Amino acid sequence: MELLANYLFFSRYASRFPCATVCTGRKYVNLSCCFQNGKQMVQEGALTALASVADSSQDHFKKYYDAVMPYLKAILMNATDKSNRMLRAKSMECISLVGMAVGKDKFRDDAKQVMEVLMALQGTPMETDDPITSYMLQAWARLCKCLGQDFLPYMHVVMPPLLQSAQLKPDVTITSAESDDEIESDDDSIETITLGDKRIGIRTSVLEEKATACNMLCCYADELKEGFFPWIDQVAPTLVPLLKFYFHEEVRRAAVAAMPELLRSAKLAVEKGQAPGRDESYVKQLSDFIIPALVEALHKEPETEMCSSMLDSLNECMQLSGCLLDENQVRAISDEIKNVIIASATRKRDRSERTKAEDFDADEGELLKEENEQEEEVFDQVGECLGTLIKTFKASFLPFFDELSVYVTPMLGKDKTAEERRIAICIFDDIAEQCRESALKYYDTYVPFLLEASNDDNSDVRQAAVYGLGVCAEFGGLTFRPLVGEALSKLNNVIRHPEAQHADNIMAYDNAVSALGKICQFHRDGIDAAQVIPAWLGCLPIKDDKIEAKVVHDQLCSMVERYLLLVSAWQQQ
Repeated sequence: MELLANYLFFSRYASRFPCATVCTGRKYVNLSCCFQNGKQMVQEGALTALASVADSSQDHFKKYYDAVMPYLKAILMNATDKSNRMLRAKSMECISLVGMAVGKDKFRDDAKQVMEVLMALQGTPMETDDPITSYMLQAWARLCKCLGQDFLPYMHVVMPPLLQSAQLKPDVTITSAESDDEIESDDDSIETITLGDKRIGIRTSVLEEKATACNMLCCYADELKEGFFPWIDQVAPTLVPLLKFYFHEEVRRAAVAAMPELLRSAKLAVEKGQAPGRDESYVKQLSDFIIPALVEALHKEPETEMCSSMLDSLNECMQLSGCLLDENQVRAISDEIKNVIIASATRKRDRSERTKAEDFDADEGELLKEENEQEEEVFDQVGECLGTLIKTFKASFLPFFDELSVYVTPMLGKDKTAEERRIAICIFDDIAEQCRESALKYYDTYVPFLLEASNDDNSDVRQAAVYGLGVCAEFGGLTFRPLVGEALSKLNNVIRHPEAQHADNIMAYDNAVSALGKICQFHRDGIDAAQVIPAWLGCLPIKDDKIEAKVVHDQLCSMVERYLLLVSAWQQQ
């Protein structure tokens, strides 16, 4: 067993060693011998180790596949006694991980045989403590990832028990939080939590099965895309209520992650004609079911990290729904974003107060650091959500932005974190880029911040600021004209800085070069073109920011074409 433990350790860290591929061969030879050992514990350990080897070796494992798979299938088919339940369960895990490692083409023929065994097992009554149940759920999911759309014929077998597990009701005991009575249990399977004035005891084994099932449903929707469509009408009503399942965080997390996958599946099925009798109105109906539920769940979510996940999911759902969102939904989302910003500010003040406590120590400081990182992720997702709304609805969103701006503008202050400042600048960048003339009224408020932030100590803030100056140069017209001189000075500071092209600063540099090109292109009459344009040309090409590199290339082509037209017109005179 010590040998097997060493295999496990090595396989987990194999990618760090250059000799990994060579050693895998030696490990395989020894492990294959273990399968022939009569001791069940040794065989189970060998299966676990081999699964880990395959997982770390990936494509390199193909050379051993033909020799090892017959052993694995033999165990799966013959280890039918109750005493061999864990051995059989381990064989499922190993086979599915080996299949994922070698890929669909290599695994396809054996996969058919393996899944016939799993289908037969699926229909067999099992005891509640049988490990095969949970191992089989996870094996099915891995097989789906391996086979992709080829897995669809087996969904009618997989889905019914999976939905049944996802719909399990929690085994709950409720007492008053102020009561002296303890919730008792004969074993360690009861977990106690307090919600408001209630103390709740809940059996964790049910929750674990429910969480695993919800994760598997999300996995299938993600992997099968439009192929998952036939199951949406059963899965959506199962998972949407679980957005507020406060008994178990993993259940909520899986439900949150599944929301955009369900919408994506429906949208793709309709677009590809794989949803008989359904059209865009079905996607709208599903969107109307999911998005308000997400917004409501976000409003009630107690965990900061989960708030971030919900905002991320909401953003994906908005991107998929696009203009199917109606005005009331946009208002509800905007109002909730406002609530998120307010709640975040409150938590930030509370953390600041905690630093003043007498018992504040290094451990508490580490905890605060972690909480601050979670808070920045929330702000990042707020910026992403607003960016999606702005890009989708453009000037039509501005009335909602006007209500939010009182919360966004303070994020530009020097007392805020670099991440908060970057997000606030990115929000204005989106407004200026997507709303164009309609955004000119915000220039007096935001452009001074862009100019100042162009020389910020933080490179991400600088990048967002100089990008924004480029957007304003392109779309700001006469409103931006008086600021061109100061903008040139700020951009020159970024471009000419001694460490401008250092890895940490290169993205800000590329965006500054792009912004300078836009000033040359759109404000040529307001600059000393004979000096500025050669300086810009001297910065080319830019290579790291691929998006801005294309923009700059287009700028150069546009200027060359303009010059050729001017020369042609001069020659004809």
